[in-house]
Amino acid sequence: MKNEANRMAQMKDNDTRAEYDFRGGVRGKHYRAMQAGYTITIHESDGTTVVKDVTPKEGAVVLEPDVRAYFPDSESVNTTLRCLIPLLPKRLKRKTRKA
Repeated sequence: MKNEANRMAQMKDNDTRAEYDFRGGVRGKHYRAMQAGYTITIHESDGTTVVKDVTPKEGAVVLEPDVRAYFPDSESVNTTLRCLIPLLPKRLKRKTRKA
């Protein structure tokens, strides 16, 4: 009975239904797999099936949740990285080979 009252109190606090209990959940469980890409299968009402492969665009950088809290958009990431570039050692110029 006490457990049920506790669940009802939680529901009032966070507007989540009592039957949705995420205490045993694992944060980021599918994170690495999503970075590699995934497939979506859509079953249309006319019986056809559409398969879409979803992969991150080339050059896309995926921020982990703790970093994302500080950088909500691309502009903030780029501004910060541009400020850090002068602090890095100069890149060595590569010698080009002539054929």
